[in-house]
Amino acid sequence: MSNIRQSAAATITAFLLAAASLSALSATDARAQGASNACDEAVGLAVLPAPLVPWKGMPLRVIFAAEKPIQGELSLIAPDGSVAAKSREWTGGPPYVWLAEVKSPAAGTWRAVLKSDAGGQCGTITHDIAVRADRPPPPSGAAGSVWPIRNSWNRATENLFAAWVEKLFDDPLDAAPSWPALHEVIRDPARNVLFNYLGLNEDQLKIVLRPDCADLPYFLRAYFAFKLGLPFGYSICSRGGGGKGPQCFQWFSIQHRAPEQANAAGLTANAAATPAPPPRQVGLAASFAQFLPQLANGVHSGTARTYATDNNTDYYTVPLSRETLRPGTVYADPYGHVLMIVQRVPQSNGDAGIILAVDGQPDGTVARKRFWRGNFLFAQNPVLGSPGFKRFRPIVRDKSGALRRLTNDEIAKNPQYADFSLEQTKLGVEDFYDRMDDVMSPSPLDPQAAMKDAITSLEEQVNTRVTSVENGRKFQSSGKGEAAMPDGATIFETIGPWEDFSTPSRDLRLLIAIDVVRGFPDRVSRRPERYAMPAGRSIADVKAELQRVLAQELAARKFSYPRSDGSKWTLALKDVMDRSTDLEMAYNPNDCVELRWGAQARSEEAATCRRYAPAAQRAKMTKYRMWFHERRRPPRA
Repeated sequence: MSNIRQSAAATITAFLLAAASLSALSATDARAQGASNACDEAVGLAVLPAPLVPWKGMPLRVIFAAEKPIQGELSLIAPDGSVAAKSREWTGGPPYVWLAEVKSPAAGTWRAVLKSDAGGQCGTITHDIAVRADRPPPPSGAAGSVWPIRNSWNRATENLFAAWVEKLFDDPLDAAPSWPALHEVIRDPARNVLFNYLGLNEDQLKIVLRPDCADLPYFLRAYFAFKLGLPFGYSICSRGGGGKGPQCFQWFSIQHRAPEQANAAGLTANAAATPAPPPRQVGLAASFAQFLPQLANGVHSGTARTYATDNNTDYYTVPLSRETLRPGTVYADPYGHVLMIVQRVPQSNGDAGIILAVDGQPDGTVARKRFWRGNFLFAQNPVLGSPGFKRFRPIVRDKSGALRRLTNDEIAKNPQYADFSLEQTKLGVEDFYDRMDDVMSPSPLDPQAAMKDAITSLEEQVNTRVTSVENGRKFQSSGKGEAAMPDGATIFETIGPWEDFSTPSRDLRLLIAIDVVRGFPDRVSRRPERYAMPAGRSIADVKAELQRVLAQELAARKFSYPRSDGSKWTLALKDVMDRSTDLEMAYNPNDCVELRWGAQARSEEAATCRRYAPAAQRAKMTKYRMWFHERRRPPRA
């Protein structure tokens, strides 16, 4: 989180200067909710043309997002009647999404036509889009608000948020994409459908975004809300401690801003912060830029782990189902990590269903990864709060015009949502993962294919660790000195070089992932009804075959890491499995990379090692080793 604050602060002056001269226009963006007609309502359709005011000088992009499945094609028809672009539905849904684009649209009235393969009364849905010949005047800010509110959160805008998130991180399923920072994704117009949406050149002003895992969902939600003129807010919460889970003390919104240094360390349940005075009036883009460092300073991983029964939170828990686990849904693990779903791929043709999510790391890296037990940890312990899948709590205007969050009961009764649930709080660890298996892959899986998927997930996790350890090597080589090691449970959550370059949380998850893969044959034996067991073969025979294939796959899958002198050293996944005991003390960035990969002393692999953590730090690591050996993260004091 410190990276975000520092990076944003470092660039904000230039950003303000670049944006301050931009003036404004009050505009209504009702298009984001789609036209109100019977066919739209029948399929739950939302339509979003981009930019905010289409004109011939910018590409025209159109998103259709439907709550119900439709097999069909979206066409963009030019004013002269020619078909300029076509698109088939490209997501597993819900929502079911179509995206079409015209690079240089002619001025005039365009028609966006969704034609269903099945035909029928709603077989063709048409929306008209006016494209101007001249550049429209830019929108402006609003007094008393970080950005003007033009829209409301509802099923339509939530589905557009999901569609935007999915497109932003879209890549082939067999890829393992990662980016050095979130702004690398946001600045890519091929990914970001809302690139320069407001017509302010707002995405070319070079704001730096390096969120950690807790900040990433908030940054994405805030960015989308800023572009579409939606309400937004966040809570100041504790991280938990003293036998209690995280609790929130005060809520701030774009109409009720926090003071500059409002964070959990400076607030208690009995001492809420005084809201900041109205900021100096600046341009709309600059106002958003000012807001981001405050947001980064206010939220942390404890904000996502608040109790499911608590209404005074930013997230609420949802049932585990295909309908609820959609892009934009957040996962809070019990030990402080946060991810956001960006794609769900249904089970098909014997292949298991997949959930893909992104997370931020302390070094600013953003990476996409699969849902599996090694990445999405789950435990039930009241002192840790409530882990699991959650959605952002809807923010609405009350009768006075002030913003507020819906309560759990209001969400459950609201037909636009109706998805609050305490189901996850009642599940044991094995029950949770069994339930997720059922949601992702309702039909029995081929046991070998399922195990290979788990091995692939472990392989992705190992390759991601290569990048993290390499970042630590580069830090060592920078001459900036050693990273100070904190005490006790704070090794998992701190600031500075230790947060950026150590890997205790990542390594704990890796150790759990190793256990999952190693125990996969036993899992099949425990729950054979979940698998398409080969006819005529006993459970014991299937288990033995799985063990043989597991050994073969682990030996065959290899990766390389840069040693201390920059030379490459190759290991197999089998080596990582065999070194699991050594990896219990491999998270210190002050150790050489060879030691961090479990190289044995005086081995050829370790010959290039020239750096070791101080004896006092090694003594701490020995003391804390039991946490990693027992695969548990200690609660905060």
